[in-house]
Amino acid sequence: MTDAQDTAADSTRRSNGDTSPDDAGSSVTEAPTPLLEPREGIPPVVADEAALAEVVAAFAAGSGPVAVDAERASGYRYGQRAYLVQMRREGAGTALIDPVGCPDLSALGEALSGVEWVLHAATQDLPCLREIGMLPTRLFDTELAGRLAGFPRVGLGAMVENVLGFVLEKGHSAVDWSTRPLPEPWLRYAALDVELLVDLRDALEKELDRQGKLEWALQEFDAIASAPPAEPRKEPWRRTSGMHKVRRRRQLAVVRELWETRDRIAQRRDVSPGKVLPDAAIVEAALALPGNVHALAALTGFGHRTGRRQLEQWQAAVDRAKALPESELPQPGQPVTGPPPPRAWADKDPSAAARLSAARAAVTTLAEQLAMPQENLISPDTVRRLCWQPPAAVDAGSVSTALAGYGARPWQVELVTPVLVTALSEKGA
Repeated sequence: MTDAQDTAADSTRRSNGDTSPDDAGSSVTEAPTPLLEPREGIPPVVADEAALAEVVAAFAAGSGPVAVDAERASGYRYGQRAYLVQMRREGAGTALIDPVGCPDLSALGEALSGVEWVLHAATQDLPCLREIGMLPTRLFDTELAGRLAGFPRVGLGAMVENVLGFVLEKGHSAVDWSTRPLPEPWLRYAALDVELLVDLRDALEKELDRQGKLEWALQEFDAIASAPPAEPRKEPWRRTSGMHKVRRRRQLAVVRELWETRDRIAQRRDVSPGKVLPDAAIVEAALALPGNVHALAALTGFGHRTGRRQLEQWQAAVDRAKALPESELPQPGQPVTGPPPPRAWADKDPSAAARLSAARAAVTTLAEQLAMPQENLISPDTVRRLCWQPPAAVDAGSVSTALAGYGARPWQVELVTPVLVTALSEKGA
């Protein structure tokens, strides 16, 4: 181990009281207390410009970090837009903002520029917040902090209970947040989600500092805050559930046509694509290649509730795929932009397969010593790329440069470089 590894591993064990990461940061021994009501009650929902202006002024005048959360309507509506934004800051209290009534929150985002935002699982909420003009310049992710600190369960409810000793009511996490008006129990749940977020942040900061991991966490938070918007996924139809059953190119074309038709309909209706046509029905039609509406209607996914007009539009999609020339049929498998799937390495390059096996084992061991998930220690994709095409000279300098080039943060480069150099050298990179 490097000095940094020794310090982190030792401090982790000391803070836990033993060598097990399962108790990381857990200082609550009494029975947890149910958190039933926000301390100032449920605030009114902000749904017009006048009320929003008051919130902007209040939060700009507040102090300390700001807790931020967002609720979406996944499974009900098309896309991942926010249908409620919850915020809390010292001196400003809690605000519940309706992005339907107030679709532009850029003034609020600007008022909080330079302020640290506290989110739980930030990468889930940042895309929908960006859409309405809110993007932090600094953040603290309590879920990621929990991972780095070695907590075995990092959901918000588990973290609040284990660290702060309170039980959050989580019964409304999967409801349709596009519902208007929002029921009072849902609003209570939403307000409570940010009630203790800053308290959790403060406790986790102390825990990370005690374990010698605070600087690592800060580098991770900076990387999230500065990351550009994600590129749209290429060929998203390939992520249809059950695609592994579809092998022939003509069948793949049917999946593509049905998926794209469904997506257009879902977007127009503003409903979840799964409510228009289930993935299972798309795959079933692709495997059966029905010749007409009657054959399509006989398939399980297209039951008796499917109207004639709907059947005709799905059959038209199937017919378009069946009429495509061979040159326009999709190829099996997604386009490969990096190394091939690891399962193919033994045949394509046995030496690379040996390097990957050794590197994975080394990273796993180090992650266990540091009491954190190995994917947070270093991206598995980065390890694969390094092992598939290692630098000409396997030494600390070249490996460090390669890791940084793949996006590894400085703390990751420092910790992982020595074990990867050893693993690659032993397997003759």
